[in-house]
Amino acid sequence: MHFTTSTSVSGVTSRDFVHDGVPGVLWTPPGTATGLLLSAHGGGQHKRAPGITARAHACAQAGLAVVTLDAPGHGDRPRTPDDDHYAIEIRARITTGTDAGPLVAEYNALQAARAIPEWRSALDALLGLPEFTHLPGAGFWGVSMGSALGIPLTAAEPRVAAAVFGLLGAADHLTAAAASITVPVRFLLQWDDQLIARPAGLALFDALATPRKTLHANPGGHGDVPAHELADAVRWLADRARETTPAPR
Repeated sequence: MHFTTSTSVSGVTSRDFVHDGVPGVLWTPPGTATGLLLSAHGGGQHKRAPGITARAHACAQAGLAVVTLDAPGHGDRPRTPDDDHYAIEIRARITTGTDAGPLVAEYNALQAARAIPEWRSALDALLGLPEFTHLPGAGFWGVSMGSALGIPLTAAEPRVAAAVFGLLGAADHLTAAAASITVPVRFLLQWDDQLIARPAGLALFDALATPRKTLHANPGGHGDVPAHELADAVRWLADRARETTPAPR
């Protein structure tokens, strides 16, 4: 993991890095981190998108270190012909009012196959840093495309101890992965989501095997998750991290 630049705002330090060719950002809190959070951005975004950065600062102020990677074909990473094809077709379907769900699911599955090994390798490297050797694992936060990466990642990676998912509907590969998730999950659903049909979102929540799951549904469209819901999720993740991180000796 090669760190390149470092800046500090209100005690929160952000460091850009490249790991195995994948660019990312690590935000760290003013003091010793009480937990580590893997933060995956949504489709069409990047590692320093405004919402991602704001969430990272909120989590860091709550004691969590946060890492974000540019997803394949996003941010500072090159786009493949497949990335361009799906982007064009998905936008066209949304513009014409055609159901883009099946195409989004196809692209998300492709993204997950590419991104999950990258996230696991980054987690290996991060937990090997001296500042994080006291941490047993990490939490995860990703909605929309971030959930499409995070659900199979959490199913495959035993070091992910809690997760915030949502803004995504059921698909065969996702429901299969959800069926093996047993860690605590907070699931965000927008009741009037124009991209994800409400029954599909509810079906994905239902598919999660964990008994420690809560559904947080709010009125509004895909990008209208209320600020109070996001703030509550930060506190929830900080609490979960304190439950799993050993107390200092």
